[in-house]
Amino acid sequence: MSEVAAEKIIATNPTARSDYFLEEFVEAGVVLQGTEIKSIRTQSPNLKDAFVEITHKKRGELNAPTIEAWLVNFHIGPYSHGNIWNHEPRRRRKLLLHASQIRKLFGATTQDGKTIIPTKIYFLKGRVKVELALAKGKKKGDKRQDQKKRTQNREIEQAMKRKR
Repeated sequence: MSEVAAEKIIATNPTARSDYFLEEFVEAGVVLQGTEIKSIRTQSPNLKDAFVEITHKKRGELNAPTIEAWLVNFHIGPYSHGNIWNHEPRRRRKLLLHASQIRKLFGATTQDGKTIIPTKIYFLKGRVKVELALAKGKKKGDKRQDQKKRTQNREIEQAMKRKR
């Protein structure tokens, strides 16, 4: 029998859909310390101001430069029983992605002027995963149009319920 891996959502980014047009989604792993995973299991982390930064790192003279993705400004509260081994709440955390995925995301951010934001964090088979979205910022008028569409859809649904 095959087991279906159910994901347990830990936290979502509340402002992602209202502030950005989300275009492409990628799943990534996160490198965490011991107290961070314990803290995630006991309390909810905060993705609101988090974003992804891509950096180049040289490994000596002969090797080609490596490219890395980092999750910046992602808040995980301190673990209540962590004492001196507790983690920094807003430290940079390395993302686990294939090099080709990182290059693709880097190209989209530099050429198209898009940003990479985390939309949700969840457990998948006991591991913490982050869903990243390639996003383009919304203007004020775009936000108003989205709000207007939501209001119209809500009114239509209410009218349909009244007719029944």
